Amino acid sequence: MRELAIAQTMRPASPAVSFRQQDAALVHEFEALLAGSANLAFRVARGVLRNSADAEEVAQEAFLKAYRNFHALRDREKFRAWLVRITFRLALDRARSAKRREARESAWSAEERRPTAEDAAASREFAAHLDQALAELPAKFRIVLILTAIEGHTLEDVARLLGLPLGTVKSRMHFGKKQLAEKLQWLVNDTAKNS
Repeated sequence: MRELAIAQTMRPASPAVSFRQQDAALVHEFEALLAGSANLAFRVARGVLRNSADAEEVAQEAFLKAYRNFHALRDREKFRAWLVRITFRLALDRARSAKRREARESAWSAEERRPTAEDAAASREFAAHLDQALAELPAKFRIVLILTAIEGHTLEDVARLLGLPLGTVKSRMHFGKKQLAEKLQWLVNDTAKNS
């Protein structure tokens, strides 16, 4: 009888308890990593959207998406870079959506024509070409350009954020600028011809 009692106490915990413990540990780990990265997500979103309210919403959305997919992140050391990528993509989606909405609204309000409509159209066209050219860049170049040129981080900060050597960041910056210039060169040539 005593052997049965010992065997019962040595039985492993039920799977439900084990899963709850794992979930609690995962949540604790996520919260600890997020505590040091929350402001970064906001800054990345703010750099893309240039609007604090939208940036806060995108950062919250990024936190939620990161939380839901945290179990799939194999290398926890790269959490900050992973969160930056999630935030960057969500911010780009939000910016594109806002541009489409703005285009629809401007079409509806055609009666509000201004004398500088041509300039505004040219500006929107250039912004659209720039966004498209940025979107066509490989992600490794695009994120470096966004963090340095738009967000204003130093190359050293970007290297630390992405967990890359400084030389790699400089190289990606150089090649990203070069590819972006090549993608926009036809636009500059057309503008020069029309002037």
